[in-house]
Amino acid sequence: MTAQLQHGTEELDSALSDLVAGAGRWTALPLSGRLDLLSRVSTAVSRQADDWVRVAASYKGLEPSSSLVGEEWTSGPYAVLSALTALTESLRALESGRSPVDDVPIGSVPGNRVAVKVLPHNLFDSLLLSGYRAEVWMRPGIGADDVRARAGLGQLTPSRGGGVGLVLGAGNITSIPVLDVLYELFAHNRVVLLKLNPITETIAPVFQSALQPLVAAGFLRIVTGGADVGQYLVHHDLVDHVHITGSALSHDAIVFGGGVEGAARKAAARVGAAEPLLDKEITSELGGVSPIIIVPGRWSKADLRFQAEHIATQRLHNGGYNCIAGQVVVLSSDWPQRGEFLAQVRSALSRAPQRAAYYPGSDQRVAGAKSSYPSAETLPNGRLLITGIGSADGEKAMTTEYFAPVLAVTELPGSGLDFLRAAVATANEKFAGTLGVNVIAHPRTLRAAGAAFEEALADLRYGCIAVNAWTGFGFLTARATWGAFPGHTLTDVQSGIGLVHNALLLDDAERTVVRGPFRPWHRSLGAGEFTLSPRPPWFVTNRTQATTGRRLTAFAANPSWVKLPGIFASALRG
Repeated sequence: MTAQLQHGTEELDSALSDLVAGAGRWTALPLSGRLDLLSRVSTAVSRQADDWVRVAASYKGLEPSSSLVGEEWTSGPYAVLSALTALTESLRALESGRSPVDDVPIGSVPGNRVAVKVLPHNLFDSLLLSGYRAEVWMRPGIGADDVRARAGLGQLTPSRGGGVGLVLGAGNITSIPVLDVLYELFAHNRVVLLKLNPITETIAPVFQSALQPLVAAGFLRIVTGGADVGQYLVHHDLVDHVHITGSALSHDAIVFGGGVEGAARKAAARVGAAEPLLDKEITSELGGVSPIIIVPGRWSKADLRFQAEHIATQRLHNGGYNCIAGQVVVLSSDWPQRGEFLAQVRSALSRAPQRAAYYPGSDQRVAGAKSSYPSAETLPNGRLLITGIGSADGEKAMTTEYFAPVLAVTELPGSGLDFLRAAVATANEKFAGTLGVNVIAHPRTLRAAGAAFEEALADLRYGCIAVNAWTGFGFLTARATWGAFPGHTLTDVQSGIGLVHNALLLDDAERTVVRGPFRPWHRSLGAGEFTLSPRPPWFVTNRTQATTGRRLTAFAANPSWVKLPGIFASALRG
């Protein structure tokens, strides 16, 4: 549905009226009916997967033969199919009178917290994602019994509706709008009007088909249009809740208004002297500046090269247009291998495949970074490397989300736990946002640190923490939570308010912690760990990621042992 305000608002009003009627049918639908819907949506998404990836690759300027098309498989239909499977398991548990986490291990972690193991969830996870683990850490004081009793959120009381939710879809990763729709429906019992970002408008017909069971039942409407459409909808009387994925600037424009007047209203609201323009609840995922903390140790040349490729991926996946893209590497100035590692990072950024700067404003943001840091190196394919930045309050690279292929490096003195504690303090106090932080450390270093390392993780105030992995892996883990660290407000929104994904439907979650192997399988024993994982298929340097992504998506649609050899064969060639 295309809705241009200059042609009137009738289509938008009609869509919302349909949803008001649909809200009544949703609350009357038992869990068995919702399970049937999930099954039919999964089938429809699987049928649309090829078109989904083809359209996304096209508007992002990727050639059909590019290995980078693999990004569109894994961050598009694969992510959605994985979420549908996980939600189905949660609803089946609830329908049978059990908690979604009855059979899930729950252990203790620092700070009077418990952690719910969300990966590996089954034997397939253990094989396909060997060496990767993920936990959801609950808020302090929440016990295991509380977790089990509260898991289910809106599906514990399916007849209690949440009205109509407006989802303002993201323009970068194609699974985000769909995952947000699913969370509104199943976590909050809200039917949904999805307003697509103009960048993604060409994928609207694919979404209409992939989500047709929800559309046909009156639980979802999809519209397109510009900022005027979004502005009309957020203030519409029939919209009960707004969820946005975007920037803090976009959030503030919605809540307080734009320009000088909006800034003044926000400042007044901060001291209780004004009210927001938006008179309804808003949740959000707004990105930020993600640190990559490198804990010094003794690394082999192969380790240096592999982790440099890891960093290049964290920055350059999807062209750098990710809310969770790593932006600032935090190094020890006392690390003897610091110079060698930086040379490998520079090389990895330069070698990564060329791609179009498809996201609006990218070139201007790169130019802005270059203006702030005139000595920055311009690498092949327009990438920018900024070294030697300080760590003072307000440092541009730490407070400005560039949303472009720009990587910065800052250095702190120290080694071992002293360095780690200083890096944690810097990440918490100097960086804008709290969405995700990455920590890379040799297994020997982790063993030497012992419990102190876990305490350091507990001190990090981020919604996702990745140890020897990328926080983007947390995004892809369906049963993990995704969102900012709790506690932000409308007047200091940082990386947002609320959670999404969370297919176990956990209440009172604080953060997700993911862990990966420091080395790929053929060198893992030398690092004192064992894993079957090759170079990750999401690495920008992985030559077979398109084939692997396609095969993983087919597996997510219909898991089968006979599909595993093909996935492993493609992954190993990468």
